Amino acid sequence: MADQSIFHRPGYADALAQQLLRPGPLDQALRSGVFLSGIRRIGKTTFVRQDLIPALQDRGALTLYVDLWTDRSRPPMALVKEAVRQAIASLAQPGSSLLDRLRKTKGMNFGAAGFSFGIQLDTLGEPGGATLADVFVDLVRKAEGDVVLIIDEVQQAVATQDGQDMLFALKAARDTVNTATDLPGKLLIVGTGSHKSLVTDMATRRSQAFAGAHTASFEPLGREYVDWFLRRIEAANLAAPPVDAAYDGFQRMGHRPEELAKAIRQFQDEVAAGRSLDPAVSFTTICATIATTAADIEVQSIEDAGELAVLAFSRIASGQNRGLYAADTLAAFSRALGREISTNDMIPVIDKLVAANLILRRGHGQFEVADPFVQRAWIQHMQMRQALAPPPAPSAIDAKEPSATSRDR
Repeated sequence: MADQSIFHRPGYADALAQQLLRPGPLDQALRSGVFLSGIRRIGKTTFVRQDLIPALQDRGALTLYVDLWTDRSRPPMALVKEAVRQAIASLAQPGSSLLDRLRKTKGMNFGAAGFSFGIQLDTLGEPGGATLADVFVDLVRKAEGDVVLIIDEVQQAVATQDGQDMLFALKAARDTVNTATDLPGKLLIVGTGSHKSLVTDMATRRSQAFAGAHTASFEPLGREYVDWFLRRIEAANLAAPPVDAAYDGFQRMGHRPEELAKAIRQFQDEVAAGRSLDPAVSFTTICATIATTAADIEVQSIEDAGELAVLAFSRIASGQNRGLYAADTLAAFSRALGREISTNDMIPVIDKLVAANLILRRGHGQFEVADPFVQRAWIQHMQMRQALAPPPAPSAIDAKEPSATSRDR
């Protein structure tokens, strides 16, 4: 039975599971790997663990999950090996939940004793020991179907040599399994990440292990989530804001569930104090304040990157996402800063913005803001600065030169 304290997204999960396990003619690229990217704290991990994994399992896939974020002190390869060991240990244990699920979903009799594996897991990945390819071939064969490995915050792997080695080992395993003609299933790699630029690079740069994999943006929570959350608030006999104001505020705060909960907690205080005469106005003000506080942090991070970074980010945020290295752009930046700006000056600035997850590459020389919330916050910040800026002082020529009207008089 589904946990009623968690908002489930069965439609989204079923669609992704169907594309992965039963790909149509336009979904074949998903066999090379799938990378879902989205900003932090919008519900990716909850969706993966509570909805996507069950949807895959219900279709008979053996699903392994690795989170590279929860314990960043451990090497990525060690975390993957641990997930593999746990899966094999569970499949070898009679009556395990994993084994029972496979029995039920596949309608097969695996016997009472569980699976037996001939692989020595103590030497997995070591010289002379079993490889990840050996393990996944055995898993696909024993499970008699597809195996899906989900790596949460997958971009953490590219930060170390161990992580990159792990990715190449997984690619070799994927290729070994998926090109075999005598295996009953495929090995599918799914990665999720909050650093959109790094996740995109993993699938587009030729030097990366999963170059050519499919990338997609994680679908943020929408109005259905807000409706569900407000129903829970009302069921607890708490004050709930109007749904339209709640949804508008949720969007303003970047579709983040934690921020919505924070706003409704503050709304309770306003109601209790008798200050919420107009619930819609009160809640809108609360959300605007929370969004402004979050925006100030993001705006400061951009300004801390330097004057040239501010000019580059402003250009990208306004929709001019090409031509950052063009001569006319460099000339405009030079005039704005009062010094010569060259391509060599631009390259490290762009790299800094990418590394900070503020912008991402969409193609050769093409960029976009990584987080729409940050883009809106920056545009509003720049508009406010322009509105508050004093009018330019008249030049000496303007001050001395009489107007045409005065000359005529």
